[in-house]
Amino acid sequence: MKKTFTINISGNIFHIEEDAYEKLQGYLQKLKNHFGSGIDGREIVADIESRISELFLEKSKGDNKVVVVEWVEEVISRMGTPEDFVNQESESDVVSAGPARGVKRLYRDYDNRVIAGVCSGLGAYFNIDPVVMRIIFVVLLLANGIGIIAYLVLWIAVPKAVTSSQRLEMRGHEVNISNIERSVREEGQEPKAESSLAENAAQPAVKAKPASDSCLINDLARGTIKVLAIVLGVFLILAGFFGLLGFISTLVIGQTFLSDWPLVWSPNFQVPDMLGHFVSRSGLAWGMVSIALLAGIPLLAMLFIGTKLVFRYRSNNTAIGTGMVAVWFLALLSLVVVSASEAGHYKVENSLSGSETLYPARDKTFHLRLASDNFGGYGEVEPDLGIDRFKMIRVDGKNILLGEPRLDIDKSDSPECLVVVKKWSRGKNTADVNDRIQKIIYRYQSTDTSLVLDPWFLLGDDQKWRDQQVEVTLKVPEGVSLYLDESLVRILDDANNLSGTWERDMTGKIWTMLPEGLALKDSLSRVVR
Repeated sequence: MKKTFTINISGNIFHIEEDAYEKLQGYLQKLKNHFGSGIDGREIVADIESRISELFLEKSKGDNKVVVVEWVEEVISRMGTPEDFVNQESESDVVSAGPARGVKRLYRDYDNRVIAGVCSGLGAYFNIDPVVMRIIFVVLLLANGIGIIAYLVLWIAVPKAVTSSQRLEMRGHEVNISNIERSVREEGQEPKAESSLAENAAQPAVKAKPASDSCLINDLARGTIKVLAIVLGVFLILAGFFGLLGFISTLVIGQTFLSDWPLVWSPNFQVPDMLGHFVSRSGLAWGMVSIALLAGIPLLAMLFIGTKLVFRYRSNNTAIGTGMVAVWFLALLSLVVVSASEAGHYKVENSLSGSETLYPARDKTFHLRLASDNFGGYGEVEPDLGIDRFKMIRVDGKNILLGEPRLDIDKSDSPECLVVVKKWSRGKNTADVNDRIQKIIYRYQSTDTSLVLDPWFLLGDDQKWRDQQVEVTLKVPEGVSLYLDESLVRILDDANNLSGTWERDMTGKIWTMLPEGLALKDSLSRVVR
């Protein structure tokens, strides 16, 4: 039985018989002697080793897992020897021929990349200009984002062309000594960081050691960790990318076009229009930028960490991390300053009142009710604002804030019936508050038998929300009877009555104002006695 060794070729472990090992060792030593120890020479030999490793991997998929001398001879025949290369060079002085054709494989052309080299790799595979492929992906991107999914899948699934052998396979050229040497010489690439099997002449070109189970276990453990890291990286890339895309589209466009996709933050309201009712124009601009950075930087960090785990590229992690943290804290400071500035618009509070005398008929019951809701047919913007007595609706593509008034019923101190409308607001100073109060729009209609109140008040054109309120007080003289319509249950806030009835239960009944307060008409006889 022949003695076997365990060798490492381009990061792959192989078991090889002793005679095959000696033949491979001699072949690699010839290559090193021929190409020399310069930068290009080391790179050529490293690419040849990578190709040899690939060929051995293809052959070891069957029952035979040990590299035998016949495999080595076949590989040498396919790759060529330095002598064959010298003969080819002499022939090329007479007739210059292009690289021989071989099996074409799909790689990402990272040297000609815009983002990840997907389009340039597809262009090389299909012999199409990469610009055409990029245009196709842009069109697919506009088609509801299909291009993004396709690009990400190819980015993750298609390997990057790193070595000269892979670049040759990407273009369909045969991977042999001649083509590898031509590729390296023409491209003038920088030296690889990978170690070459034949890099040190003093040491064996192929490191040999007896096979052991511990090496296989260690390789399995390392492989498992790499797989888990890649899975985590893919998740971070997807979450960060789609989260960032959905967040930006929601801030800039409004309701995001990714609303039905997973891993996307997409509220069902338009953020700029929504915040514009509460924040000044300059505060909104700075606030949006700050919020975008506060949320976007963590998402970018997820993308960065994910791509590092998947593609294992080198970068200045300290500089990038420090920069992200610094920008994030600056955005936080900016948001605090903007918030403090906007809070100044609420520091002053004031109210203004106006009254009108009504003349209800003494011999008739005075009806009090709400007018029909002119905004009832419009949908309410979701989610709920969470502001007491306010809601937002969308009318003709524009968001409008509606405020609900409060109704109080008191006894009049004079024989006259009065309706008093009191309006509140906040602002940065008294003049600002008074201006906002005067722009509040609230209407009612009265006759000698009824008072019809609007169910909503408006803030006025281009007015921001500053905790505006409207309170309607009906001062009723003694002896006047009131019918409180059931529609008033929404706004009736305070109405003192002799029976202690809750305001929400007073509607749908007739009440009469007595010196002590309102009395239910059916109980008047008991009150008089």
